[in-house]
Amino acid sequence: MDIIFGPVNSRRFGKSLGIDLSPTKKQCNFDCLYCELAPAQTVASYQDILSVSEIISALKKALIHHKDIDVITLTANGEPTLYPYLEELIDQINCIKNDTKTLILSNGSTINQAKIQKALYKLDSVKLSLDCATNSCLKKLDRAHHDITIESIMEGMLSFRKKYTNPLIIETLFVKNLNDKEEEIIQLNQFLLQLKPDRIDIGTIDRPPAYDVGSLSYEDLYTISQQFDHKLPIYISSRKKIESKPARYSRNEILQTLSKRPLSPEDIEILFDATSQEELQKLQKEGKITVKEQNNINFYIIL
Repeated sequence: MDIIFGPVNSRRFGKSLGIDLSPTKKQCNFDCLYCELAPAQTVASYQDILSVSEIISALKKALIHHKDIDVITLTANGEPTLYPYLEELIDQINCIKNDTKTLILSNGSTINQAKIQKALYKLDSVKLSLDCATNSCLKKLDRAHHDITIESIMEGMLSFRKKYTNPLIIETLFVKNLNDKEEEIIQLNQFLLQLKPDRIDIGTIDRPPAYDVGSLSYEDLYTISQQFDHKLPIYISSRKKIESKPARYSRNEILQTLSKRPLSPEDIEILFDATSQEELQKLQKEGKITVKEQNNINFYIIL
């Protein structure tokens, strides 16, 4: 039983040491079509439960061997906020973590519960998934437990955001012919403008999924990213199936592109050829564009 895993190097969060709150089996209130774990019946609570002392003991041992960790990440073979002693666990982690940051990777399904919000307020960063903006998509793609609605998730996120001042990151994973439709993106955009997260990571399937569903290319994700409001800090986290070659952009085209959406250095490398990248650097030296860090990700933006 491996409670602790990693470290894993992440370009979004740095060197991460993971804590699996459900190491023995999948325990989740979603059965997402794209999940890399085998299909399983959704649950509303954990049946196999680790004690807080077991987890803290394993973490202390791991921290002795790994002294250069950037973040301790709470996750699970399932949904970590279903762990019944979450707040107590976070309190004890905070007592031993020193300068290391803490993060949770949650599907967002329980964020409307006051006790979950209270626990998550004590973390340095919170990352919540939001694949859908409608109940029909939630049931079809995320295959949520019967008592979960998109309204409760969205209301919970807005409530949590009012009090949580640390970085809030939203992740949307796009699946071909499911949540990549225009009407779904329009509603996601409207909600995210209300929520104002610190960063929005969009991606697609990059591991073998539990069900027979399709992934998108980088070009598809880039097109989707342009359908969101330019004020939203969107980061394309997947480089899957890059089909196009870098293109030549004029000065005006570079400025026009950045006016529609800030681009990360990874985006620039994929989209711009060498000459265009040189032009980008000239524009930066001239003070027309700059680089802004948004929660560990750099973005080129227009001044």
